[in-house]
Amino acid sequence: MPDPILEVRDLNVYYGQSHALQGVNLTLDHGVLSVVGRNGMGKTTLCNAIMGLVPVASGSIALGGREVSGLTAAETARLGIGYVPQGRRLWPSLTVDEHLKLVEKRGGAWTAERIYSVFPRLAERRGNGGGQLSGGEQQMLAIGRALLANPRLLVMDEPTEGLAPVIVSQVRDMLIRLGQEGEMDVLVIEQNIGVACAVSDSVAIMVNGRINRVMDASILAADRDLQQALLGVGRHAHDETDQQAAPAPRPQETEEKVTRIYLSNPEVPTRWSQPVPVRMIEQSARTVTEVGKTNVVALQTPKVPTVGITYVCGTLDTKGQELRHIAEILRGEGLLVRLVDLATSGERSGAEIPPHTVAAHHPRGAAGVFTGDRGSAVAGMTRAFEHWMRAQTDVAGVIAAGGSGGTALVAPAFRVLPVGVPKVIVSTVASGNTEQYVGPSDITMMYSVADVQGINSITREVLANGAHALAGMVKGRRARAKTTPEHKPAVGITMFGVTTPAVQMVTRQLEAQYDCLVFHATGVGGRSMEKLLDSQMLDAVIDLTTTEVCDMVAGGVFAATEDRFGASIRAGKPYIGAAGALDMVNFNAPDTVPERYRGRLFYEHNPQITLMRTTPEENERMARFIGAQLNRMTGPVRFFLPEGGLSLLDAPGQLFWDPEADRALFRTLETVVQQTANRQLVRVPHNINDPEFADLVVKTFRSFHGQPRARAKGA
Repeated sequence: MPDPILEVRDLNVYYGQSHALQGVNLTLDHGVLSVVGRNGMGKTTLCNAIMGLVPVASGSIALGGREVSGLTAAETARLGIGYVPQGRRLWPSLTVDEHLKLVEKRGGAWTAERIYSVFPRLAERRGNGGGQLSGGEQQMLAIGRALLANPRLLVMDEPTEGLAPVIVSQVRDMLIRLGQEGEMDVLVIEQNIGVACAVSDSVAIMVNGRINRVMDASILAADRDLQQALLGVGRHAHDETDQQAAPAPRPQETEEKVTRIYLSNPEVPTRWSQPVPVRMIEQSARTVTEVGKTNVVALQTPKVPTVGITYVCGTLDTKGQELRHIAEILRGEGLLVRLVDLATSGERSGAEIPPHTVAAHHPRGAAGVFTGDRGSAVAGMTRAFEHWMRAQTDVAGVIAAGGSGGTALVAPAFRVLPVGVPKVIVSTVASGNTEQYVGPSDITMMYSVADVQGINSITREVLANGAHALAGMVKGRRARAKTTPEHKPAVGITMFGVTTPAVQMVTRQLEAQYDCLVFHATGVGGRSMEKLLDSQMLDAVIDLTTTEVCDMVAGGVFAATEDRFGASIRAGKPYIGAAGALDMVNFNAPDTVPERYRGRLFYEHNPQITLMRTTPEENERMARFIGAQLNRMTGPVRFFLPEGGLSLLDAPGQLFWDPEADRALFRTLETVVQQTANRQLVRVPHNINDPEFADLVVKTFRSFHGQPRARAKGA
């Protein structure tokens, strides 16, 4: 058996008289290992000891079987240990590019261009000094600097501390890829339990300078009570759900039971804390009276019934009368209904799903919701409700009613439900721009006319219409599910006006055997296709028109999100794509084009849409983003590069014909994409709208998917 990449044995470190590390034992064979613990438990000291930044009193640290304790930090780094320290430690006067070029090694798997592809924001800021970067950008740079050393072992101390959620997700995904690709092994010191458990199969827990235990990450992630017991996170004493959510029991059914709740650390621990005496723990215990079993059932998330549950969602402290009115109508229609209370006020509501049940699904537990500050509490409940909704497998339909705040609170959770699950929001903002609420989903929004504030002659009618509409959808969907007609496999295809001939030729060759669903690449079109893929309602995708990335990079009106291509990454299915219409950025009428683009090459598609030709620099930025996303895909990948032009306008003799700009796109993609037998870029000497191009796409598609078979609906 090969030696473990990292083996720590009986490690002791002192700060003066303080015994910081007390006989630490830890082994990382390969892959990623997370270490978690409260503040002051010795995690950073462990990192510094491994790196040779603090003296070791006794014990050993071995890298691949070679002893490294006692070496200087420089010697340790030369042996192959990279370090991302807490606090980043960047040079304020050096630019991003200078930071990276300072440590880049020739011939290594990690290059500066690869760092820019993983963190596109750094590519945009490559000329900025370290002191001019945001906290998230600084963390990206610190990680990139460590990766460029191409170490055998990467040690990361709190890599997600203080970062925005979107950056946290980016770092988490990168760590997962490092573990999967096996290029290097990683020791992650992390307080974010969600990240720690997501990136590693096992988690080591530090308590008072020792490794208390190493346990399965999935077990720790799923058990919030265990998180509280070991780490002081997850469920807290003040998060416990009390009796207010339960219906009043009959006197003869009530069983009262006094329970003592013990705190393992009545006083805030430090790294030199001694074990707490039993006497102190017992004296600090408090008692609660538990309600009998007949009431406890109402506090739990309902069991999954065979007919599915219709959820009425909202803040019952302010919209209780209106939401109960909707629930009564739905029950009158014979539906199984549950009220979900999303209030953060702490008032009792009697809902079947009380606020604390939902709040417990926040990544930091209920403490992430009930903060005492209204703004952060509502933001926390929005996030918790989205996570709660993802966990439900019994949803027959959902409905909510409220103003702009209530609509924003429920919409993200409604959007995570699969397309086809009925979703209705009765809202005061439904007569305006609803894109921010609906997104790529099939949410039905109904304008409330009057404010959703009490039951009156207007709201009674409008709320009833919303309830009956949802009831009809739920019953109709249930009736359709009883029939099982055979239908063709569905394939999603992206199209723009300037790639229409290509899509039409591909569709004609496939439509006899496939249900070809065409999505207009207008920002929401790509998201809609990927929403269906996430919902498992598409069997395949032919992503010919990736133009939404242009608008994301250059600020156009049809922009993709950072999750573009994410559904294909998550699905693990074959992906066929092309650089369709990557030659143009979309704006509205000519007078809406930003001033910074004056003097560029434009084409007036119609009075309301103005197209701008992309430059080589913009194409390089797009290529880095697309290439990084292609690298994350686990299924077979074929991405076509049509050398004869990317659209009808990018062809010899046409206005947007610019071979130099296209070559910049292709060249950068070929630099960034890690090509394998499974993941390939395919150069084609044709325009994207030529018949030969369409024939090659269809031939490739059939090689992946073979002869389709009709399947039963819903199978």
